[in-house]
Amino acid sequence: MVKGSFTEEKESMLPPSRLWKASIRDALNLLPKIMPEFTASYQLLQGDGGVGSIRQLNCTPVFEDFTYVKDRVDIMDDEKHVFKCTVIEGGEIGRKLKSYSIEVQFQATSSGGCLSKMTVEYDTIKDSLLPEEEVAMRKEGIKWIGEALEAYLQANPDAYV
Repeated sequence: MVKGSFTEEKESMLPPSRLWKASIRDALNLLPKIMPEFTASYQLLQGDGGVGSIRQLNCTPVFEDFTYVKDRVDIMDDEKHVFKCTVIEGGEIGRKLKSYSIEVQFQATSSGGCLSKMTVEYDTIKDSLLPEEEVAMRKEGIKWIGEALEAYLQANPDAYV
């Protein structure tokens, strides 16, 4: 088992509060809407959506290796715009990874926009880090989600204000 991590950052013209409300606070509703080719549904299984809640993202058949990802909310800081969850079942758990967590931060920029930072920390099953091409593929997925989210918010300027 080896511990690894990677980070992806993206600047946006949108303020942190809009991105937070859309991508974190309303993810259960918004992700299936803006990414229907990948997200069959996203549901709250336990809790109120805050710390300790258990959520499950159900994937469409486009994912050949897994059908769902179940996570637990570890941090939900509405003031600092910091969110962290730990995947507890599904996804890459038991296949390539023993465990992994995702932390998202939205920081205001001087231009009124936002710097989004996502950090993934993981423990592999094997005694090696994830190959660079797999990390690059995951980073591309993170970018794609961010672009879809930003496009939706720009096309719907009254949403999540």
